Amino acid sequence: MILTTEALGKSFDGLRANNDINFTLKKNRVHALIGPNGAGKTTFVSMLIGRLEPTDGAIWFDGKNVTEMPAHRRVAQGMGYTFQITSVFARLSCHENVALAARRRLGRNRAAVDEAVARALGRVGLGERAEEVAGDLSYGHQRLLEIAMGLASMPRLLILDEPTQGLAESEIAAFKALIRELSSETTILLIEHNMSVVMELADEITVLNFGEILAHGTAAEIHANPAVQAAYLGTETADAED
Repeated sequence: MILTTEALGKSFDGLRANNDINFTLKKNRVHALIGPNGAGKTTFVSMLIGRLEPTDGAIWFDGKNVTEMPAHRRVAQGMGYTFQITSVFARLSCHENVALAARRRLGRNRAAVDEAVARALGRVGLGERAEEVAGDLSYGHQRLLEIAMGLASMPRLLILDEPTQGLAESEIAAFKALIRELSSETTILLIEHNMSVVMELADEITVLNFGEILAHGTAAEIHANPAVQAAYLGTETADAED
């Protein structure tokens, strides 16, 4: 296991957003996290990456308790993530956006940084757009740029929050191919509402509902689960979000 949570919970002014979540991520697997609107996915992921402090419970990353570790130290430990809303630097070029992430790992070795940037941009299909200003990209391409920024840090765990939002069908097909390739190199936690993407890519799926784990299993098991059908698959649209 590369990540586990033990009885993880979060309350906001008495409102329970997450409750008693025991969750595991196996190394070099694609694990999808799904759930209806308001299920608590964003809160849960925010605790994993250190943006929110849990009310109770613990988070372990690669055998180390990181519950109280700040977000930047988790990145240094090997966690990478993209946000549901893009966090690129709009006035910088695509190259420089990715270089900022690469320098955290490689320091000021310019040749190594440039090589890492070129490789990351190429993998997401933006290799020929390296010098374009990030703010001039479409929303979908900004999402791809953010994934390239995550890849440049060579994470052992890559958390992708709604990565296909804003992508065209052809770009989604390329994204699926990228995830298949990456899964041999790193662990991927995918938070995604496009169920065709989830069902095709995920080795395991965890379903959250009302801040608790409703179900866990393979794509086939989740698709056939009556409780999941009632809570999510039969009613949710592909573009809803927490």
